[in-house]
Amino acid sequence: MSELHAALLAKGVTIRCPESVDLDGIDPDRISADGVVLHAGTRLRGASTVVSAGCELGREGPVTVEDCQLGPKVALKGGYAARSVFLAGASLGLGHHIREGTLLEEEASVAHCVGLKQTILLPFVTLGSLINFCDCLMAGGTSRKDHSEVGSSYIHFNFTPTGDKTTPSLFGDIPRGVMLRERPIFLGGQGGTVGPVQVAYGATVGAGSILRSDVIREDSLTIVGPPPSMTQDAASAEYRAINRIVAKNLAYVASLDALQEWHRQVRAPFFAASELGPLVAEGALAALDSARTERLSRLTALATKMDHRVDHQRAVAEQIDSVCRLFLSAAPAAPAQLLEATAAAAAAGTAYVSAIQGLDEDVVAAGTHWLTTIIEARWQQVEPLLPAVARLGRR
Repeated sequence: MSELHAALLAKGVTIRCPESVDLDGIDPDRISADGVVLHAGTRLRGASTVVSAGCELGREGPVTVEDCQLGPKVALKGGYAARSVFLAGASLGLGHHIREGTLLEEEASVAHCVGLKQTILLPFVTLGSLINFCDCLMAGGTSRKDHSEVGSSYIHFNFTPTGDKTTPSLFGDIPRGVMLRERPIFLGGQGGTVGPVQVAYGATVGAGSILRSDVIREDSLTIVGPPPSMTQDAASAEYRAINRIVAKNLAYVASLDALQEWHRQVRAPFFAASELGPLVAEGALAALDSARTERLSRLTALATKMDHRVDHQRAVAEQIDSVCRLFLSAAPAAPAQLLEATAAAAAAGTAYVSAIQGLDEDVVAAGTHWLTTIIEARWQQVEPLLPAVARLGRR
């Protein structure tokens, strides 16, 4: 038994079968002694790994965790997770495969055999089984009984024939989504979304549908039939909708900016109030930084493929570097009443979800307006450089 095993056991960590648990490069000070259970076949790797109180790893099968940050009572039942963050009560079923830039907030969950990368799920969002849901953000719902859900065997199509990944989709939004008051979104099983799209709160997309365009009407039902048969020169279809693609990507990055400010300013006292919370907070901010870097790098790569003989493609190629730099600028401070209310709730020991759902409506309105202004400020900066893109993004 290694010194790391001995250190964790001495702290009170439950290790069901120590000789089958692989510990490599972890810092014992980042592993809570309070109710942590490591089942046989668990592998913990990386100096930045954090395992908070009440976490249970490997209950259903072997699990590998590499440089991830786990909040309290997270359950990783069996699979692989790297450079990702899971907040309080998040749960992942057997066979999960989670890669960098993924952030699951409170009580978000996925069932068995789910693949995620650069994926952000706000509280309560639930994914079924046999799902690939990379490069997207989903919000909506108010509890574990009222949550946005993705049905089993769903795919978010995030790769194009030209090798681009400028395909991030927004299911819900950040300014309203973080307030945990919105109607859930439902994506029916054995379906898919061809990113990038945006889907409104309360939307239901019928099972078997392949969504290729936005759903902007709230509380709506969309059923998509099979596409018409067609054959054409593939080259003629490349990048015809480049302004729309760029607008969707910038909308996504602006949303990441808003969410990062929410984490940095509003969530901070809740993280500070829990054991290892500040380390988990660092991980969450790093995951959002990773997501931003990924999206901007994909846009920059896309710009190199533009045809300079086509006006709108040439404009994207010439301006994309300047546009990307806009998303590194500072954001305004959160409203004082929002910061005061959340700080007081955290100091009183109120959990994050309960605190946000307990905010007065005037505080909610002020917070939503603040986050909206962060996004709108990005469009104001983009407009002089790519006016057609900005017009599409504001719709």
